[in-house]
Amino acid sequence: MKGMTLIVKTISSWVKMLVFLFGIYIILFGHITPGGGFAGGVILACSYVLIMLAFGRDYTEENLSLKLASKLDCTGALLFIAIALVGFMYGGFSFFYNFIQQEYLAGKETAFKLISAGTIPLSNIAIGLKVGASLFLVLLMLSAFRPSDSSEKEN
Repeated sequence: MKGMTLIVKTISSWVKMLVFLFGIYIILFGHITPGGGFAGGVILACSYVLIMLAFGRDYTEENLSLKLASKLDCTGALLFIAIALVGFMYGGFSFFYNFIQQEYLAGKETAFKLISAGTIPLSNIAIGLKVGASLFLVLLMLSAFRPSDSSEKEN
């Protein structure tokens, strides 16, 4: 039997979605409350770390494969660069020009709402995707190249 005991597996399967949803909340509302893309990405990665510790590496790779995690990592980086370049080309003549806030939300009563920050939530989503996938890939690689125990060789 791979992974931990039945109790740990049961609790982990319940908690993983709560941790994942909390990570999404931190990413989406990071411009209003403490948090943002990096903190939310770490929390997203922690939900998969919890599954890896409870069920084992093979089960986790069935849910989020190495190939998909690598694609998510690259997608997050490309989205972040695209947001910066669109702000540059839109007319701000600087990277990360907040063109949504300046052009469409200026003068409106949107303070402390989800759409109040223009391109900042989009940047948070890209950073959260990049950080979450990167940390998951790092842990996956560390678990792949771990030294084997002498007790496993005897069995």
